[in-house]
Amino acid sequence: MKIIISLLVVACFVLSCQEEQKEEKEQEVSRLEIDNSTNKVGLSKDIKFIPLNPARGDKAPQAGAIYGNIRKDVATGYIGKFKNGFSSPPHIHNITYRAIVMNGELHNADEKAPKMWMTTGSIWTQPKGQSHITAAQGENAMAYIEIDSGPYLVKHEGEAFESDEKPINMHASNVIYLGKSESKLIGENCDAKIAYVWEKKNGENGYLLKLPTGFKGNVYSEGSIFFGIIISGKVAYTMPDSGKIIGLDQGSHFESKTKAIHDISTNEESLVYIRTNARFMIE
Repeated sequence: MKIIISLLVVACFVLSCQEEQKEEKEQEVSRLEIDNSTNKVGLSKDIKFIPLNPARGDKAPQAGAIYGNIRKDVATGYIGKFKNGFSSPPHIHNITYRAIVMNGELHNADEKAPKMWMTTGSIWTQPKGQSHITAAQGENAMAYIEIDSGPYLVKHEGEAFESDEKPINMHASNVIYLGKSESKLIGENCDAKIAYVWEKKNGENGYLLKLPTGFKGNVYSEGSIFFGIIISGKVAYTMPDSGKIIGLDQGSHFESKTKAIHDISTNEESLVYIRTNARFMIE
């Protein structure tokens, strides 16, 4: 009996080790040289802005798509610009969105809620169908906003409806960043930090990377979806084929559609939002 129990314990231990090794292997990100890279960059100066709510024209916040199209049924990431002192009437949206403050201070909540001004790096989500207002203060107030499908519509609060989603407002001071000793996505010699923002059942994820001044390293990605949007600061990006260095300021981005190596560096602390559908690692 003792021999049988011992064998069972050993077998369980071996299976456990095999599972751990399998998990670690699955979590590894390829560092091989990439042929036929799909690396691209997009510059903030090339973003074209349109009224977020066509009915209000220039009085409405302005929306500039980084990818996708807010008028179509596609996943879209865009920059929303708000004038100092802007405050919307109560309204709803037909779809849920998530947002990260880039500049200024933004408030997004129920009409009767006290103001909670969110600063750069703050995160909020707005469930579809729920009545709310959005307000802004400060020059050049703007946010990165993301939807999984469209079109993005603004409707009267009288059309409000219930969903199973709840809103989230998280001030930047409450966002928790993990370092190399706490996250497997950060290399052992890397001083970058990461915050886990959201996760979907289909494997898509959102993260915030905090890069220190003087950072120089690589982001190894494997997803068919991979976007790195500059939320604040500036990032120097080296193109893999030509070796050309391109400066990416706030609102600019880098992307890829296959396995890729993103060579980045900074001269100031920078915040980068990552959206992807596969594992990645920064070293």
